[in-house]
Amino acid sequence: MTRNKPRILIVEDDENIRETMKNILEQKGYETDAAETGAEAEQKLKNKFFNLALLDIKLPDMEGTQLLAKLHETTPKMVKIMVTGYPSIENAMEALNQGADAYVTKPVKPAKLLALIKEKLEEQQQAKKMTESKVTDWMKTRARQLEP
Repeated sequence: MTRNKPRILIVEDDENIRETMKNILEQKGYETDAAETGAEAEQKLKNKFFNLALLDIKLPDMEGTQLLAKLHETTPKMVKIMVTGYPSIENAMEALNQGADAYVTKPVKPAKLLALIKEKLEEQQQAKKMTESKVTDWMKTRARQLEP
């Protein structure tokens, strides 16, 4: 069985930043896709599963925190990392309250971002394994209860 590469969606309106992030992540073996607007990101998320999303706080069609809130409802297990060039206590708190898993300021240091992504994807895998283990244990218990 081949293991799928983690998929990352980059939501960033600045083309240079978007392409740089995409190149860095792909060099590290991640499968990436990118969106320039919140609406484009929502469309991509309807058609494909992503393990993680990097969300810019300032998008042309909506605030990144609005997109974050929508994603938290539709894909709660996806890791969501907010990226901003406009750091403030207010938008950091709003991002975390809307379900962000992390908050990073621009200019983003590639090594720091890669370490954070790796850490968050490992946490996601651990949570998935724990859930699968609980389901397996429940099924075994249920099967024993049904035995005559």
